[in-house]
Amino acid sequence: MNICVFLSAAELDERYTRPAREFAKLLGKGGHTLVWGGSDVGLMKVVADGVQEAGGRLLGVSVGFLSATVRPGADEMVIAADLAERKKLLLEKADAVVIMVGGTGTLDEATEILELKKHGHTDKPVVLLNTAGFYDGLQEQFRRMEDEGFLPRPLSELMFFAEEPVGALDYLEASLGTR
Repeated sequence: MNICVFLSAAELDERYTRPAREFAKLLGKGGHTLVWGGSDVGLMKVVADGVQEAGGRLLGVSVGFLSATVRPGADEMVIAADLAERKKLLLEKADAVVIMVGGTGTLDEATEILELKKHGHTDKPVVLLNTAGFYDGLQEQFRRMEDEGFLPRPLSELMFFAEEPVGALDYLEASLGTR
């Protein structure tokens, strides 16, 4: 299974890196391919290292202006012309999406896949991994959107909320029948 992970390239403390490493090892041990932004810094590096060390494959999609941070030794690396093409390629190459902790870029990528799902342009499973309660506020906002009629489909059809890495991968494997 090709699993796209949206996440930060920032250097983060252990409360974020520990679950990211755990998820990465689960991906690698499961024989899955990490589809990610291709960076070899910060949390992106932590996840890529974990997947590769556990025997998984790395499929990166970077963008020209970030070429200085591209991970050497990925199984495949694609350089997109711009951020819009990067998002498109990340989603095309993935069977499923996991949203991990991140900033505005991660949020942009997350809302893009949710819009595509909302309008029926993809049925890929999406998991929001709420590490250390990072997305508690966003989860509350999504529920309010649902409660007040802003979502044309039930929130449960758009995304699954996981508190731990094992729950995220279990959901994806069950959704795609790869257990």
